[in-house]
Amino acid sequence: MKILVPNLGSTSLKWRLFDFSSGDGRVLHKGGFERVTDYSKAIGDCLAQLKDAGHIHSEQDLAAVGFKAIMARGFNGCVRLNEEVVKAMEAFNGIAPAHNPPYITGIRLFAQRMPEVPLVALFETAFYQWVPEAAVRYAIPEEWYQMGVRRWGFHGASHKFIAERSAELLGREDVAERVRQLYVKGPEVRTASSALALKSNDTRGDNLSSPLRVISCHLGGSSSITGILNGVAIGTSMGLSPQSGLPQNNRVGELDSFALPFVMRSAGLTLDEAERLLCKESGLKALSGGFNDLRDIQTQAAQGNARAQLALDVLVYQARHWIGSLLFQLNGADTIVFTAGIGENRPALRLAICANAEDLGIVLDKALNEATLAKEGVISAASSRVKIMVIPTNEELVVAREAKRFLEIANTKNQRPGRAGHPNTGETSNSKVQTSKKLQASSPKTLAETNMEMRGFAGTLGRSADWNSAIHQTRSLRYGSSY
Repeated sequence: MKILVPNLGSTSLKWRLFDFSSGDGRVLHKGGFERVTDYSKAIGDCLAQLKDAGHIHSEQDLAAVGFKAIMARGFNGCVRLNEEVVKAMEAFNGIAPAHNPPYITGIRLFAQRMPEVPLVALFETAFYQWVPEAAVRYAIPEEWYQMGVRRWGFHGASHKFIAERSAELLGREDVAERVRQLYVKGPEVRTASSALALKSNDTRGDNLSSPLRVISCHLGGSSSITGILNGVAIGTSMGLSPQSGLPQNNRVGELDSFALPFVMRSAGLTLDEAERLLCKESGLKALSGGFNDLRDIQTQAAQGNARAQLALDVLVYQARHWIGSLLFQLNGADTIVFTAGIGENRPALRLAICANAEDLGIVLDKALNEATLAKEGVISAASSRVKIMVIPTNEELVVAREAKRFLEIANTKNQRPGRAGHPNTGETSNSKVQTSKKLQASSPKTLAETNMEMRGFAGTLGRSADWNSAIHQTRSLRYGSSY
């Protein structure tokens, strides 16, 4: 089984081709293009490279194309893409303006290019389906909440990978297996020995040998920090949109909601102008005076640029702020993990984030920290109660695995994923299969196929028509009876 996972940016296309014929997903090919102006041509060139390398003879050799999609109104988890899902993604374009539009464009073009290949999306919000309601609600009018204004959380594929891999490295196969099965069965995973069973939604009272508390720090061009208890997310720094939380390269991060109307009135900005400034001219770029690459910011700071140093200080402060918050919610931590471009490759930033935390049991080994670049490793001192690790993330592998599992579950239920012109219908106890609306491609061609929503696996929150009730279906994980 070969699954292609494209990563679509506003002007870039990157991809990895995974082969699951033996093992858990071997990378057959990876590549990418920058400064893309014609996605149709870029996709064609991508497929040409795969054919020239002998990895596929035609598009039909692909079992699926898996997308690390951001968010969609009324959908979550892993879903079969069709026009209904794409329209739901479009409904949230205003929340994820830098992410949703290029993915929607790419999805439509892939549908046009290969109408018989299943297109599957794993939404970045999927990992946060079981976060306690108190951790996702804003203190806003109920009508706003019903519109979808809540903390969604992002970088779900990355944090899920860290949850599984950190458990493996710490010898907690029970937790690692729970993470593997999370999108299939939810947190109430049971094995033959019932070692993974939850009791009444209480993660402290489950039958694991002991709690595993992980703080995952995804620090890169886009950054977020997530608290994970026994493989399940309990809170995260990002909120309604990918523009929230820590300062991003170009995007604002946390901001008082009244700042926007104040500045718009004072400076006479239109809403479009304000959105552009928040998405493209804010974050580290604004703080540093125009630099949005951390390498450049560190170089400038070393040369005495005060604004560059300020950008670093703000990023470190915000990272410590969120680590501290999640440390309290988790009642401590067994491990803090650094991942993504900055987390894996910037020892100085890791050192600053972990500084002066000895009384909390967080002690970095400076030599190990400096020696650990873009590879797995423990960077905490022997005296540190909290194990500090670097783990390179692999978001594409998570997407490929979940797409593969999606197809396998469909086949297990004797419901073959719909091909063009051959829609499936019917229902089983664990899956809902219905004829889909056509996925409109960029040309008059369309993709007629089946929308397969795996109840529990897909994690669907329902259609926009029953959004009011659907948003209340998210399960709350409680820490204890007095919570």
